[in-house]
Amino acid sequence: MSVPKFTTLGCRLNAYETEAMKALAEEAGVKDAVVVNTCAVTQEAVRKARQEIRRLRRENPAAKVIVTGCAAQIDPDSFAEMDEVDAVIGNHDKMEPATWSKLGPNFIGETEKVQVNDIMSVTETAGHLIDGFGSRSRAYVQVQNGCDHRCTFCIIPYGRGNSRSVPAGVVVDQIKRLVQQGYNEVVLTGVDLTSWGADLPAEPRLGDLVMRILRLVPDLPRLRISSIDSIEADENLMQAIATEPRLMPHLHLSLQHGDDLILKRMKRRHLRDDAIAFCEEAQKLRPDMTFGADIIAGFPTETDAHFENSLKLVQDCNLTWLHVFPYSSRPGTPAARIPQKVNGAVIKERAARLRAAGDQAVQRHLAAQQGATHHVLMESETMGRTAQFAEVHFATPKQVGEIITTTILGVSGTQLTA
Repeated sequence: MSVPKFTTLGCRLNAYETEAMKALAEEAGVKDAVVVNTCAVTQEAVRKARQEIRRLRRENPAAKVIVTGCAAQIDPDSFAEMDEVDAVIGNHDKMEPATWSKLGPNFIGETEKVQVNDIMSVTETAGHLIDGFGSRSRAYVQVQNGCDHRCTFCIIPYGRGNSRSVPAGVVVDQIKRLVQQGYNEVVLTGVDLTSWGADLPAEPRLGDLVMRILRLVPDLPRLRISSIDSIEADENLMQAIATEPRLMPHLHLSLQHGDDLILKRMKRRHLRDDAIAFCEEAQKLRPDMTFGADIIAGFPTETDAHFENSLKLVQDCNLTWLHVFPYSSRPGTPAARIPQKVNGAVIKERAARLRAAGDQAVQRHLAAQQGATHHVLMESETMGRTAQFAEVHFATPKQVGEIITTTILGVSGTQLTA
């Protein structure tokens, strides 16, 4: 091995940062290395990270094993103690050219095993923009990092730090470059996307950024925003939903639960009726809008009645694409101190019921598309996605990255056919 091998666990933002690290490692001349970009969202994610580190060491016995990401940031010593690990790098440090220079040809080893700074002291997110990540059809642009909120179940702020934003001008310039390279869709991504701008001069909002991108990059065919906190949706974001056809009609919502008492115990900032009102308003402004959502099953003290409110939220908010998380206690979070009154079997069963409700919602959405005309962005020669993010299968090959106008013929499993 000469070129470093990278493994990414966890979220889309981690994958974005892996692409930036590849460029930094190449510039620094890092060779014969394996880099594991870890996730810490659940204990299971941390377990999988350790498992992956051991596997990669077995397969690459002569390589340096470098561990970074949220799990490494939160608990660097436990990874440094692993015999398989040569270096542990924090989330801020992994984006610094100087870090990779130290790991280059003159890597010292044991004396610099842990390079993890205080993530809460980091005040900027910039300097590691990349030109093109994802497929050749869709590019992701990180506009924000970190989170100022402290939901009781979540460890991520301790891995990512406080919220910080990439200035609008930097974002616009990068998107212009991506469009010049032929990308037809750009996705704005971050840890807490709707907090974008709070740390910038004049405190702009996410809707201001969206409107500015669409105004200043007129050649961008499609702009998509990733997961948002609906309670933070600002007036300009709602205006963009109503008036900008180039903003895709698909929003992934950080809802987490459908019961007010559990939402309060999670320290969420919205209540059930807030979520329903947002979805109703967004679909009133944009009738073809679809929603995804994160929902946790089995939070401590969740009763059958509490869970039923989450289950009913699928219909009440007209949700389509669900990400269901069975609750697992995360050491270091306030929720870990709450007595867990829901046993593992019940958590698993509730998660399965939520996923089944999500599967039914997907089928309802797909069935309603038959005979409809859609603009489909091709991700491979035979598969693309509608503006609402449904997969479409084509019998004959198309150009990757092209936007195809087509009539939906039917449904095959979880895909539309055209």
